[in-house]
Amino acid sequence: MEKISLCNDWSFTKNFSEEFLEHPETGIQVRLPHTCKEVPVHYADEKDYQMICGYGRVLKIPEELRTKRLFLQFDGAAHEATIFINGKEQYTHKGGYTAFHLEITELVRTIEENKIVVRLNTREDANVPPFGHVIDYMTYGGLYREVWLLAAEQSYVEDVFVRTPDMSQAIVDLKINRPEKAQEVQFFILDQDKKTIKEESIVVFVENIRNHKMKEYNIQDYRISVSGIREWSPEHPYLYELVTVLKDKAGNILDKNSVHFGFRQAEFKADGFYLNGGKYKIRGLNRHQSYPYVGYAMPKSMQEEDARILKEELHVNAVRTSHYPQSQYFLDHCDRLGLLVFTETPGWQHIKDDDEWKQTVCENVEEMVLQYRNHPSIILWGVRVNESQDDDLLYQKTNEIAHSLDQSRQTSGVRFLWRSSLLEDVYAFNDFSHTGKNGGLLPRWLIAPDKKKAYLISEFNGHMYPTKSMDDPMHRLSHAMRYANVLNEVYKKEDISGSFGWCMFDYQTHGDFGSGDRICYHGVMDMFRNPKLAASVYASFSEGTPVLEVGSDMHIGDYPGGAVGDNYIFTNADQVRLYKNEKMIREFQPVNKKYRYLPHPPIAFYDTVGNAIEEGEGYSHKKAEAVKDCLLAVQRFGTGLPVKYIGKALWVMIRHLVSPMAFYRLFFRYIENWGASAPVYRFEAVKGGKVVAQVVKSSNADLCLEAKVNSTKLKEAETYDVAAVRIRVTDQNGNNASYAQMPVFLKAEGTIELVGPDCICAEGGMCGTYIRTTGQAGEGILTIRTEQTKEVQLNFIVTGKKGN
Repeated sequence: MEKISLCNDWSFTKNFSEEFLEHPETGIQVRLPHTCKEVPVHYADEKDYQMICGYGRVLKIPEELRTKRLFLQFDGAAHEATIFINGKEQYTHKGGYTAFHLEITELVRTIEENKIVVRLNTREDANVPPFGHVIDYMTYGGLYREVWLLAAEQSYVEDVFVRTPDMSQAIVDLKINRPEKAQEVQFFILDQDKKTIKEESIVVFVENIRNHKMKEYNIQDYRISVSGIREWSPEHPYLYELVTVLKDKAGNILDKNSVHFGFRQAEFKADGFYLNGGKYKIRGLNRHQSYPYVGYAMPKSMQEEDARILKEELHVNAVRTSHYPQSQYFLDHCDRLGLLVFTETPGWQHIKDDDEWKQTVCENVEEMVLQYRNHPSIILWGVRVNESQDDDLLYQKTNEIAHSLDQSRQTSGVRFLWRSSLLEDVYAFNDFSHTGKNGGLLPRWLIAPDKKKAYLISEFNGHMYPTKSMDDPMHRLSHAMRYANVLNEVYKKEDISGSFGWCMFDYQTHGDFGSGDRICYHGVMDMFRNPKLAASVYASFSEGTPVLEVGSDMHIGDYPGGAVGDNYIFTNADQVRLYKNEKMIREFQPVNKKYRYLPHPPIAFYDTVGNAIEEGEGYSHKKAEAVKDCLLAVQRFGTGLPVKYIGKALWVMIRHLVSPMAFYRLFFRYIENWGASAPVYRFEAVKGGKVVAQVVKSSNADLCLEAKVNSTKLKEAETYDVAAVRIRVTDQNGNNASYAQMPVFLKAEGTIELVGPDCICAEGGMCGTYIRTTGQAGEGILTIRTEQTKEVQLNFIVTGKKGN
């Protein structure tokens, strides 16, 4: 089957009308993916993108496709799409999160112009999941994924499903549409080097098909034996390709179909999750598919970029696509990079007491499984509406649908309910019990009704402790430690399959939720994918890329009374050395009994004095250490000094003859340094005896502008390309200038244009933008400037040219 992009040359109107149906060229010219309304980052109003809008384009069917069967495929149309061909209504699809297609062979004229028009209802229709009640995320609108023209022979391979029960065979289910011309099916399994490792043929029973005038022919459970197979896992995501060739009696090729798959076995058991026969702890984050300004409408490059960030920056091994199926491009990249995926049917808490609404839920589950089941990354189907109440009749049906269409995967459904009906294979629970001081998780026996089934934490933290990039350092550190606390409990409890933190990045929401500006600040990253401190908790799980983050900027003025409180270093190094004004203070080891279940626990550190008191005051080592402990306690707790330290201070005064005034003098000399030059702290991460990372903390007013772009080489292909630009204002040491709330001016020239406004505001020293191609090859320049820094210029090369 040939797949032709139809992403260009669309026209768009905010107000669908009969006139637009007759003359779709009257709208504004747009390219897909497209959002029906761009929205601001702050104070976005969902009413702005709710409309009945229209998309239209002219489609010429070339002569060479005259004998083909033709289909239109829409990968994502939010949220109810009605398709018109040459003025006549042909098809309606409800639901914005799964793809749909319709055959247009008899509806279009070859060579002549055909008018393709979409009436798109982007409103929150109570009859379409996830709608019906309140919902905690923006749902945007538009033809926000790609559109394709599919051209097939009269007999073609409609669907192929590959599953791998073990490492010695692949089981194939095959559907042939209009099989009357088919005679033979050939299977080729190719490795990642495109080398054929297995070839088999089977004969289709032609006469039987013709006699019964079958519209389709199914081959079920066809087993292909293989040997020397490499398994797919997050650490080694090895992919294979199954090529299916359909031939007629004369040996002519009727159709080719290609799917990628992986040899892997995933099973949730009562005592945990098993991957390829070995126990494996899931460590993931939840992801919404939204972006600043354009909502859902981002092309392939940005879908892949999110997968890359999860894998290579946050170093998770899993992602939950909350609360709906997401782009095939995102899932494809999860396959390639090695990310386990928990995907689920659209919905959020609400179940409408209506048979038609429930039937749409069942249809969404069916579409989800059929469209995504060849992804080896997907390990679990979510067949309940997220956080909904029990509805045994509905969820019995959704489970049956998932299991009938895919016998290789288990089912689950995300709950906040304790001991609810468990019709699925895995009890997924949103555990928001952690407050920062109590235990990380509720006991499993209290929540799950069946101890013989698997248990999974599907969300934690999130709204329990919203954190903005511009929050004070105590808040940002507490945010990070809450993730560490829960993850430590997850790793401690062998029978918990794993967890998905809420969530990857901040996102826009309705007025019922979030902060006053309608943003849920629940992410370990901001909306532009700039990392908050909590991101380093996940990043420190990396065994490769060096990680070193300090939980404080080391400025006493950030803390009430200068009491810094608890402090932590996040790293995957063997040791961290601390220098103060280039004097070695101490070497810290990643040994922490509280976090002993984490492979790289946060390092608690309070000692910023070392042996300076001993050397500077001529005290004995014992006296100096006793005094230092008291001073560090004051730095840590301020006026809320615990009784044991008060007692120790009194003992030191008596035992070592240290007066209150001496304590006072020593505190300001060795701890707060008031009246002296602010100290410079340097942290070195050491791994394998070598310094692999360094962080310097000091007081300075010199600011720098930093821009990090995912790629400066863009390509016009099926549609426009996009680059993500993450912008930071830093101090002279490269640390985030968290109090830099300043305007940032953007200017795009040449073959690129801005997505969003040309003036944005740094928040907590961070912001971002996106640039996209304009249909032309050549050079593009993005200039970024502020009033307090030198400007930054990014140079882009755009290849390719706007096509169909």
